[in-house]
Amino acid sequence: MPLTESGLKQPVKASAADMLKIHINPVPDDQKVETAIKHLNELGQKFRSLMLTFESCTKCGLCAENCHTYLGTRDPYNIPTNRADLLRKVWKRYFTPEGKFLGGFIGAKDLELEDIEKMFSYFYQCNECRRCAMVCPFGLDTCEVTMAGRQLLHWLGMVPKLQASVGAAMAKTGNHTGLPKMGLIDTNEFLEEEIMEETGVDIKIPVDKPNSDILYIPSSADFLLNPNTMMGAAKFFHYLGINWTMSSEIAEAGNFGLLFDQRATLRANCMRVIDEALKLGCKKIVWGECGHGWRAGKMYLPGMLDRPGRIPIVHLHDEVSYYIEQGALKLHKEVNDRPVTLHDPCNFGRACNLCDRLRVVMNASVSNFVEMTPNRERNFCCGGGSAILFDDPEMYDLRIKFSAKKAEQVRATGVDKDGNGILCAPCSICKAQLYPMVEEHKLGVEVKGLIDLVGLALYPPINK
Repeated sequence: MPLTESGLKQPVKASAADMLKIHINPVPDDQKVETAIKHLNELGQKFRSLMLTFESCTKCGLCAENCHTYLGTRDPYNIPTNRADLLRKVWKRYFTPEGKFLGGFIGAKDLELEDIEKMFSYFYQCNECRRCAMVCPFGLDTCEVTMAGRQLLHWLGMVPKLQASVGAAMAKTGNHTGLPKMGLIDTNEFLEEEIMEETGVDIKIPVDKPNSDILYIPSSADFLLNPNTMMGAAKFFHYLGINWTMSSEIAEAGNFGLLFDQRATLRANCMRVIDEALKLGCKKIVWGECGHGWRAGKMYLPGMLDRPGRIPIVHLHDEVSYYIEQGALKLHKEVNDRPVTLHDPCNFGRACNLCDRLRVVMNASVSNFVEMTPNRERNFCCGGGSAILFDDPEMYDLRIKFSAKKAEQVRATGVDKDGNGILCAPCSICKAQLYPMVEEHKLGVEVKGLIDLVGLALYPPINK
């Protein structure tokens, strides 16, 4: 785990070769300061919300005790307002009259290379969960600053290796894991066999089927880390007799462009979804279990459309809850009789208003649901949000510290006492974070997706 000269903990940076794969030429060190100031000016002129956050924060500190990264590390730079100050001070210095003339007297600062290194460290310690915005008396969203900071760093050629690798894989294969079409088909055939062995029902997972009514966009992690989530979605579509398909060109609900390059990567990934839906003749797009990906699909994609016609875009759990309320699903909730608590993904709760729908599905699928406190939009982040899933030792240590508040919440529910509980996480990145969290914090729970539980309740295992 490399450290800067100042001792900052940082994720491993993408190399120049990695950056070229996502069409960025890294800016030389001796030009970074000048280039960063230019890009900061561009961001300020384009995003009034960013300027509002810079201008209005009074440093009241209410965000501190409501931020899981600060609670887990007690690093003062992880207090949301202090993290935002890394960019705010520079903006004051170069783009306000008082900053130009009074400088440090009013909290302005000349930008130096070490400041950019500090931004790289702390903007990639922010999970972009937006809980600080819930408690800010002015309603300021300091996540806006993190997102702007990451965009600026991307333009400088400073991106974590994980994000750059995922961006390159997405551009090449249409999914974050780099799984080619034949690998996708082979994996689906294996999952079909698993479903048959578990339930005795022949359920297919189609790929690139023309004239399908539904284009389903899964997370590519559902083929590697979370196979029961892919199987659960297949069981749901089969049960209702829906004519559906996946696409080998866009088998990815996630959109890392939201997390490091909104100006190019976010748009390219969104438009790929629309292109495939039109090519396959689909009438509706159903999004899988990915929080930030659904935020991109729901909040950004409709405004980016430059294709004729409008294709409805809904989340999988909106679809499931609709059919539950219509009485179209016969769910055997008694099959899921273990104690279950629900983690509300940040982007579902604080961006996409999905919390009530999650509970419709949960209450219909399990017989022993225990609410976490706080919950819904007030819930704490898992600690892996915005793709802070770094495995290098010291950053991994930070990931686990970021999850301390979540572990505390799980214990408070009591579902882990007998070692038989379930922690339901209906988001791919949340699952990836919670698997090691459960192990490191020694919690007696199994992590499952919500559609996993729906699938079990629709088609109970033969030997249950």
